[in-house]
Amino acid sequence: MIADFAWIRPEPGGLYIRPADVWVDPTRAVPRALITHGHADHARSGHGVTMATAATLAIMRERYGNIGLAETMAYGERVAIGGGVHATCLPAGHVLGSAQILFECGGERVIVTGDFKRQPDPTCAPFEIAACDILITEATFGLPVFRHPPIGAEIARLLAAREAAAGRAILVGAYALGKAQRVIAELRVAGYHDPIWLHGAMERMCRLYEAHGVALGDLRSMAGVPKAALEGAIVLCPPSALADRWSRRLPDPLTAMASGWMRVRQRARQRGVELPLIISDHADWDELTATITEIAPRETWITHGREEALLRWCELHQRSARALSLVGYEEGSDEDERA
Repeated sequence: MIADFAWIRPEPGGLYIRPADVWVDPTRAVPRALITHGHADHARSGHGVTMATAATLAIMRERYGNIGLAETMAYGERVAIGGGVHATCLPAGHVLGSAQILFECGGERVIVTGDFKRQPDPTCAPFEIAACDILITEATFGLPVFRHPPIGAEIARLLAAREAAAGRAILVGAYALGKAQRVIAELRVAGYHDPIWLHGAMERMCRLYEAHGVALGDLRSMAGVPKAALEGAIVLCPPSALADRWSRRLPDPLTAMASGWMRVRQRARQRGVELPLIISDHADWDELTATITEIAPRETWITHGREEALLRWCELHQRSARALSLVGYEEGSDEDERA
């Protein structure tokens, strides 16, 4: 008989499901891996077998080429993965194809959220609440200072800045997987239907989203476009391109950046960002605490991010919790995938 929850084990390089010999988001190549989503701190190539949603597998193929043997898991499909363990992918609301994974073994239920958010997002399926005994949650923005405003208000600020900046291009730094497509989709929701121009690094992922049914409207490549044609245009680029020589191709660009880290003014100043947009694909403090309250697990395990504050919150609310020492999911810069 396996002791309580001895079948799921946090290792430095990921979570290990012992009876099934399967790893979750491992940081090294393993024989069998279950991947929550396509960002590079969770999805890597070289595994013997990769199990994930169809969209996540497509993202991995786009980024890594041949990913070897793959098994598709649909949302809500309960799959026997060996050793008496079943796994079910549930929407995480993070990016296209992102999944929480519910594991069941010996009557015990554990949910690995991966990365998640609770705000609505027209580019991916919304986070789904499910009961569990152990909730394994991220804490990227696990401090009370991180309370993300409604995205509609941030998009309204972007459009107002465009109206006020006559003749200037609006250059928005946004991560190429997830953030860029969400900004575009929210601009369309807000009624902006002019062409949106893309840095070359953004194009393939936007086309992949469209191939998976996410409507993004009129998108155009910057390649070969004269400077004068971009007056008043909204242009999306990777954060690293905001201060790059490439940006000189734009007419007097007003620089903006979409990131949850834009709540920290020093980060915006360091980058020379004129218009910081607090737009995050991760749960903020209120979403983290509300999710724990709503699910009410027997125990909460906290992974990468601001673990100490969330641990303290759990303690004050008489909720059992502990931090996991996982390597390879560290907090990064504004350019990374976890912003």
